[in-house]
Amino acid sequence: AFVSNNNGVARKSSQLQMTILSAGGKKADFKEGSPLKNACAKLGVKPKYSCKKGDCGSCTVSVGGSRIKACVGKVPPMPRLKSLQEKGLEVKG
Repeated sequence: AFVSNNNGVARKSSQLQMTILSAGGKKADFKEGSPLKNACAKLGVKPKYSCKKGDCGSCTVSVGGSRIKACVGKVPPMPRLKSLQEKGLEVKG
């Protein structure tokens, strides 16, 4: 998101968008767009990493019902449903 300052120049908003992810009873906030492999490690989810380029798909995890390759994937934006915002997106390896 961009905001305008007094001079009319657009600059990037400093407000960070956070997403709550949960796995195995653990919950944590992650910056939207941050590497999913780091989020998995913090939550204790251990996907298999083979190619580390996203080609093989062995590291695929389910995040809120969507399949994402953990080695190259990013933390998705916060869902719009309030119930999911409070509970967090479930990560399954």
